[in-house]
Amino acid sequence: MSSLNLDDFTDLIERPDGGVRRDAEARRERQIVPPGSLGRLDDLGEWLAAAQSAVPVRPIERPRVVLFAGDHGIAELGVSARGAGSAVELVRDVLEGGRPVSVLARRQGVPVRVVDMSLDCDPEALPEDVVRHRVRRGSGRIDIEDALTLQEAEEAFRAGAAVADEEADSGTDLVVLGDVSVGGTTAAGVLVAALCGTDASVVTGRGGLAIDDLAWMRKCAAIRDALRRARPVLGDQLRLLATVGGADLTAMTGFLLQAAVRKVPVVLDGVVTAACALVAQRVAFRAPDWWVAAHDSGEPGQAKALDRMALDPVLSHGVRVGEGMGGLLALPLVQAAAALAAELPEEPAKPEAPASPE
Repeated sequence: MSSLNLDDFTDLIERPDGGVRRDAEARRERQIVPPGSLGRLDDLGEWLAAAQSAVPVRPIERPRVVLFAGDHGIAELGVSARGAGSAVELVRDVLEGGRPVSVLARRQGVPVRVVDMSLDCDPEALPEDVVRHRVRRGSGRIDIEDALTLQEAEEAFRAGAAVADEEADSGTDLVVLGDVSVGGTTAAGVLVAALCGTDASVVTGRGGLAIDDLAWMRKCAAIRDALRRARPVLGDQLRLLATVGGADLTAMTGFLLQAAVRKVPVVLDGVVTAACALVAQRVAFRAPDWWVAAHDSGEPGQAKALDRMALDPVLSHGVRVGEGMGGLLALPLVQAAAALAAELPEEPAKPEAPASPE
């Protein structure tokens, strides 16, 4: 029996300040560019003002990319274009600056933090600050066994919440959340299908490297089999994550909920973050008000999850690589929205009309 009570988050998470958002809307109506003419940037600026409880909105000065990493046992079935247990290679490339997210982060001056939760490698293969939250090596094959024990799931959830606290305490003012995993989109598909009540084929995408038709059919079958194991535990979100999620997805769910508690806005990347957000929404219905969806990756599971949470992606470029890449592409737009909301001058007050003579 877990000692972690997820129901506490329902009371701990407040909505962003609605009064401040109305003040931001009123300020926007007074600025020299007509309201609505900046499109989505208006909405993003008002969302940030409410999240910060500040008008004018403060600039985003200390964003950070946070990537949770793990290997999934389901990858043994050939559901991914990458070999099972190879996520550590991606993590090394991120740390050494050779992945797309590394290039963009370097260009934008945004630090990248990688948190190993369940990579299938010796801990000594990576820096201590990367592996210190690790729960286990790899995860179970979710079509036939649980991804985690319930104790491991609790440990992973608490680790994700602790990372959110660390970021909030260090002054991070916005997080781009992503994953580095092999087999993660399969686990994400199971979570989305289970929580949305859909069949496996509706949520099965082709992943970051666009698997072929045979691999897609294997992935669809794996999601179908894991979905049978997920449905009996739908009422217990921690047990659901232990059964078909994995340590990285469980940690991301904990991160999202605790970030909302700490009032840190989060930009969601792809299908894996969307699946974790969907679980977090089931735990605390106010939590999605603290998130913005970065982009439409083309993954059907992501589209299903975002629709369920009423989150409209900022971009639609078909970027499937994951690793926070889509989130970083959206970050300049969020920063631009903050700058425009804060710095556009207001219309000068119109002089009062002279009083008519008696």
